[in-house]
Amino acid sequence: MKRTLNVEDIISNDTFCQNRNHHLQDLIQIKKNRRITVGPDVTFYFENHLTLWWQIQEMLRVEKGGEEQLQDELLAYAPLLPKKFNDNSMELVATLMIEIDDIERRLRMLSNLGGIEEQIQLHVGTHCIQATAENDIERTDENGKTSAVHFIRFKLASNQVTEFHQANQHIIFEITHPHYSHKTLLNELQRQALAKDLI
Repeated sequence: MKRTLNVEDIISNDTFCQNRNHHLQDLIQIKKNRRITVGPDVTFYFENHLTLWWQIQEMLRVEKGGEEQLQDELLAYAPLLPKKFNDNSMELVATLMIEIDDIERRLRMLSNLGGIEEQIQLHVGTHCIQATAENDIERTDENGKTSAVHFIRFKLASNQVTEFHQANQHIIFEITHPHYSHKTLLNELQRQALAKDLI
């Protein structure tokens, strides 16, 4: 699990475009079990080095902003890499998206889901880990309307990391908002995919 993302990791637009289809196939395979739906409208997309590297390369390919844009993209995406701490605790990091196609229903839901980012838990066996939201900007406005996109961290203590790695461990992502109360039990392939971030 690579935990840094810097200028040396980024390849030129020409090289990226020449190999883009190959990189895309790798990404599709990796993301397949890293997409976790909780209820009908919320999806967690768990980030790692490859998913964030792809985002940066794609932004550079589309916008062609050169060195200045590269620095901006690294500042935006590199902090989303899951961290490992001195006490051997580790993180899972996800982009949470509230995905509703119908515009009127989406606006209605977002208006009722203020503070949803503060009511998310990860259960590993008997342990309950409260999610921490990125505080780069305020994502719930003064009227209680939330953003459709949030960046969420789960910090696992070393013993929780150990339990997460146990085959067929009971792992649940749960949202306990009064207007959106849902939970999802991971299947074994999903557990294995996310466990790779905890190494």
